[in-house]
Amino acid sequence: MDRTLEVRTPESIAFNYELAGLGSRFLALIVDQAIQILTLVAIFYGIVMAGARAAARHGATPLSDKVAQSLAIALVVAILFVVLFGYFIAFEALWNGQTPGKKLLGLRVVRDGGYPIDFGASLIRNLIRVGEQLVGYYILAAVSALISPENKRLGDLAAGTIVVRDARLAPPRDLSRRAEPEPAYSPTAYMSGQERALVKRFLERRAALSPERRQELASQLASRVRDRVPAELARLDDESLLERL
Repeated sequence: MDRTLEVRTPESIAFNYELAGLGSRFLALIVDQAIQILTLVAIFYGIVMAGARAAARHGATPLSDKVAQSLAIALVVAILFVVLFGYFIAFEALWNGQTPGKKLLGLRVVRDGGYPIDFGASLIRNLIRVGEQLVGYYILAAVSALISPENKRLGDLAAGTIVVRDARLAPPRDLSRRAEPEPAYSPTAYMSGQERALVKRFLERRAALSPERRQELASQLASRVRDRVPAELARLDDESLLERL
């Protein structure tokens, strides 16, 4: 079930997130686990081939066999943990709250309040994932998401995170194409009325955008007017320039 969540920033600006439903989150998980399985197959195949070549070259003794078995078990456990759980931690922390599966389904993990997820929150939610997966393969997580007003699984409750649908904003050239009429904006010294409307709409919606998309749109809008403004304004970064205009 998809739900929406209203978030109010410290500046008293309210915006809505569309929470990810259980179905889309499950599909994203299936994609991620397929990638994990393929990765494990490739790694273990490489280990087996390397071990077979080493044994053929150097031979083996009972003692070396025992040492090799112990090392192999330790290596397998480490690889399983890193691939099965480090995968989620690394991608969410370093890829702005997305794994390949979430990106494909248009989902993103953010902290309560709409802030980007950090390493600590990703670590907590995905360590709890270990227990969720071992106990009935995410049954507890599914129940938690269904009864939670914010679609939170147990890991989200512990880490203070939510999974939302990734916000999209049309490129600046398309922002003016709306079915509903908009108020007319008067031109200023440096912008036309249409450009002023585009900038105003961006500033109103930027808090709901991903950092990459926000930076991209700010750069596109600022580049349209930067060569028209005085030097003291042209030295500002993209968003600061748009705010001053």
